[in-house]
Amino acid sequence: MRIAHVREVHAAAGTPFRLAAALSDERWLDLEPARRRLLRDDPRLAHNDPLFRVPITTLDAHLAAGGRIDALRAVVDPFLAADDASDLMLDAADLRFGPPILHPTSLRDFYAFERHVATMWSRRGGEVPEAWYRLPVFYFSNVSEIRGPDDSVWVPRGSSELDYELEIAALIDTPARDLTPDRAEEAIGGYTILDDWSARDLQREETTVRLGPAKGKDFASSIGPWIVTPDELADRRAGKGYDLAATAEVNGRCLSRGSWADIHFSFGEMLARASSDAWLRPGDLIGSGTVGSGCLLEIKDESGFGRWLEAGDVVTLRIERLGALSNPVVPRS
Repeated sequence: MRIAHVREVHAAAGTPFRLAAALSDERWLDLEPARRRLLRDDPRLAHNDPLFRVPITTLDAHLAAGGRIDALRAVVDPFLAADDASDLMLDAADLRFGPPILHPTSLRDFYAFERHVATMWSRRGGEVPEAWYRLPVFYFSNVSEIRGPDDSVWVPRGSSELDYELEIAALIDTPARDLTPDRAEEAIGGYTILDDWSARDLQREETTVRLGPAKGKDFASSIGPWIVTPDELADRRAGKGYDLAATAEVNGRCLSRGSWADIHFSFGEMLARASSDAWLRPGDLIGSGTVGSGCLLEIKDESGFGRWLEAGDVVTLRIERLGALSNPVVPRS
């Protein structure tokens, strides 16, 4: 199941996003009108399922009310083979997609791909610390600067080294604490693409004092274009991840190429670490860290690209089955 926040491309300014589910690549089901249709046809649904007692507005509201993502199947499944619901369908070409979770409650970003970690340490003239192989480590990012598909990003104040980072994010959809690695992924409602934008010059200065990253990271994080439930990926399970290609393009030129299957720590291991002595809440995002080769810091020179991002560039991250996430770089206003 794919779930997204959508609104019409030509909707009036300020029109709120609403929740939709993909029935195919081209057709999306508008969930609230679909819920009302089902309830009209069978009023007993309101007695049997809390999903039918309140309007479906956003995924944020659904999670806040205690619903899990998989519960939305009760509205989606009846229309998978329906031939009389054209008035409930939305054409993907007419839609703008928003962040799949509009206001994440937190964002923990891990550091789980060895190739990326090794490159970062080699640039500092060192080797990967032994502790990295034992401990999934993370930092808290800034949820006030979340971007969605096609939202603009700019070089932050005091920086001239804007970089993308190609990552996977898991969305937590149930409260959880002190999880074990073998069961922790049960707390994941779905996955999406994450671009953990970085100002490398600011980040480099901050990390010399062994704190942060702060202003080198907190100016923007992009997520989207939708949430994909784990069952959609199950047949591609490989090692601690999934055998799904991940690429990054700048202005249509592919610069980064890796695989989710190369991850050193599973999301189960990362969630076990994150939930140790601390609650995970519905709406929390867990980032994987950068896929190997998935940033300019790693491949800028060897790829021939030879520079950092600047105004006029368009960055597109693609992960098989998760879609494509594009964001333009614009002048700082």
